[in-house]
Amino acid sequence: VQLQASRGGLVQAGGSLRLSCTASGFNFILADWYRQAPGKQRVWIASITNSGSTDYVDSVKDRFTISRDSAAKDTVYLEINSLKPEDTAVYYCRLNPGDVWGQGTLVTVSS
Repeated sequence: VQLQASRGGLVQAGGSLRLSCTASGFNFILADWYRQAPGKQRVWIASITNSGSTDYVDSVKDRFTISRDSAAKDTVYLEINSLKPEDTAVYYCRLNPGDVWGQGTLVTVSS
């Protein structure tokens, strides 16, 4: 399985961004998003099951939305609103079964 992650980039604080992660032909059961800020460990931030159940770490649940392509079911999204400089990180998707990780997408938020 190969994951195709969207590009992140440089965004201004207060803006929005949607990241995507596609595993062509792979109908995953569980998808997670993680992020790793500069100099810090990678941490889990959100997950979605194949039935659509979602979960978030408390620190992001009011600004982040995880979703899944309802048709193809091979793409998971992470929408981030009201971006803050502390959201600067490399964002990773992870799919199961198989514990497949995306290559990471750098998001840099300028103040």
